Amino acid sequence: QVQLVESGGRLVQPGGSLRLSCAASGFTLDDYAVGWFRQAPGKEREAVLCISSTSDNTYHASFVKGRFTISRDNAKNTVSLEMNNLKPEDTAVYYCAAAEFADSDHVSPLVRDYNYWGQGTQVAVSS
Repeated sequence: QVQLVESGGRLVQPGGSLRLSCAASGFTLDDYAVGWFRQAPGKEREAVLCISSTSDNTYHASFVKGRFTISRDNAKNTVSLEMNNLKPEDTAVYYCAAAEFADSDHVSPLVRDYNYWGQGTQVAVSS
């Protein structure tokens, strides 16, 4: 069974840090491009950071501004999102997703390009 499970979301104060993890089962995550997306109430789901299967290419949203990083741990079959200097506007449900592209260097920020999705983890930034 193909599955993605996110973890690590919680309430954090502005300026704080969080590390989200996305664990895959049923498939090998490094064969796929992986994206972290988020969706705030009343807003569309948007890409945060995405990484190609080879890890040679990444996409980052403009609001990331060097605060977030994405990384793979192929031995653990996981992808992590490290978030620093969090702001209240970062409050959202964060999802990881996987996509298989013909070009293993390809990375996409488009929701429609991703085949597999996790259930999401809630991040709340508030004092």
